[in-house]
Amino acid sequence: MKSRGLKIGVWVLMMTMLWGYAAPVFAKEADKKTWGEAPARFSWDKPGPSSSVLHKGPPETAGMVHSPLNEIDRAVNEAIARKVMPGAVVLVARKGAVVKEQAYGYAYRYTDDQYTEAPDPAAAKTNTIYDIASISKLFTSIAAMQLYEKGKFTLEDPVAKYIPEFAENGKESVTIRGLMTHTSGFEAGIPVYKMGTSREDRLEIVLKHGLANPPGTVYTYSDLNMITLGVLVERLSGQRLDAYVKDHITNPLGMKDTMYNPPASLKQRIAATEYQTWTDRGLIRGQVHDENAWALGGVAGHAGVFSTAHDLAVLAQTILQQGKYGSTRILKASTVQLMEQNLNSAFPGDDHGLGFELNQGWYMDAFADMNTMGHTGYTGTSIVISPKNQTIVILLTNRVHPTRDTVSTNGIRRTVARLAADAIPVAIPGKKQAWFAGYGDNNEFVLQTEVSLNKPAVLRFQTWYRIEQNADWGRVQASKDGKTWTTLGEDLTGSSGTWKQISCPLPEGTKYLRFVYETDGSVNGRGWYVLKPEVIAGGQPIKAVFTSTGWALRNR
Repeated sequence: MKSRGLKIGVWVLMMTMLWGYAAPVFAKEADKKTWGEAPARFSWDKPGPSSSVLHKGPPETAGMVHSPLNEIDRAVNEAIARKVMPGAVVLVARKGAVVKEQAYGYAYRYTDDQYTEAPDPAAAKTNTIYDIASISKLFTSIAAMQLYEKGKFTLEDPVAKYIPEFAENGKESVTIRGLMTHTSGFEAGIPVYKMGTSREDRLEIVLKHGLANPPGTVYTYSDLNMITLGVLVERLSGQRLDAYVKDHITNPLGMKDTMYNPPASLKQRIAATEYQTWTDRGLIRGQVHDENAWALGGVAGHAGVFSTAHDLAVLAQTILQQGKYGSTRILKASTVQLMEQNLNSAFPGDDHGLGFELNQGWYMDAFADMNTMGHTGYTGTSIVISPKNQTIVILLTNRVHPTRDTVSTNGIRRTVARLAADAIPVAIPGKKQAWFAGYGDNNEFVLQTEVSLNKPAVLRFQTWYRIEQNADWGRVQASKDGKTWTTLGEDLTGSSGTWKQISCPLPEGTKYLRFVYETDGSVNGRGWYVLKPEVIAGGQPIKAVFTSTGWALRNR
């Protein structure tokens, strides 16, 4: 038996070494081929089976292409050069395959808020530990839902049923669901760090604080909701939040680099954040950045968790696998399905499940969809989880180093998500090339042709689109003089669902035809494709050569 086990071990080692040599070659060759040769089941919204755990793999094993993923490097480095952030780590995974995990810039670069260069800067690495700020809210929400599964509460229970002092100042009817969907009526936050003298004092101040609006009447993203939810977890479990999360989430999932209050021994791996004079902490590295979480001993429902991109990807893959990672289950599948439902339909644009934000294009960009889950963090972090594409996109930065007064990270959040989405091909019928309208904000991309018609004619084409609903538009237009244009049929916006065949009768005297893609200042969907546009007159195709501004022929 020992001999057989040794042979198997040697075989596995040899295959691993062989793949390590072959994968880069295979990857380069894959980019030379047209994507039309790949199975359609790997295309957009059709990822096929997923691994139950994460593993590294070349993009083609996940049904992705290299070039957009490579473009992420340029985009992130440009953002660093513009001082959006000093450093970052990007992780992209699909179907369980980690196709990109890359570090950029610095984890520690400045000694003060004047951008004084440190004599001993630390480069960001893929295992750099980041203060993930409000992504901590996901851990609090998962912890709460584990207790929900045990029958400790129902979502419509008043919070005061379990935390009696919460009932003060007219909060008797606030429900646990209201906390998790940010519809409780709380204001955005209060400076807890300036109040009280201990964690207990400050939590009591939060619990007794009054509402800004009647419960359920408005959506206001509020740290007070999640601080309260963290207290609920502590009251119902009998453990402090950090101990509960460790015992029931991070340890079971093997997330060894995820924790509250990291020990001093890990400081050199931790990304520095802000230089804070008002808290007398100076440069923060290894302590939670958020002042209120710091004043609550580094353990709070809204902030306090430190993690790596890989560990967060494990958590995200657990969500994609309906609460299970490998053989370890931390949530029931039915609970995950409940968490990913939009419970804020009364507040359009503020889609929210239980703890998870949904369909937020301002950082999810092309992945934005009613089922896409995620969250961001004030320190410059974001996580996007796309069930339809079995895809995870994580961006960790320390954009508040050395000061929070920097350029917004929302632009690079969107860009990273968009490029990851663009790496997932759209399956084009017949493995043909189609015209793709491109990406960009506040743009008008035009695909145009000139025709000579002396009889009734029809413009016929196939199309597929995922563009921002009622904000970006696809229009098909005709003109007699190239100056005055008539829109043919309905404007296109939102999602086509599948590929559609469209026929547009052309007005008499038409000389010019064009496809116009208009975008607003934010959010790009996966895009607009037009396949085989042709003009038919008298049952015969009329020669039409299209020229473009912004459009390009693509096989993906």
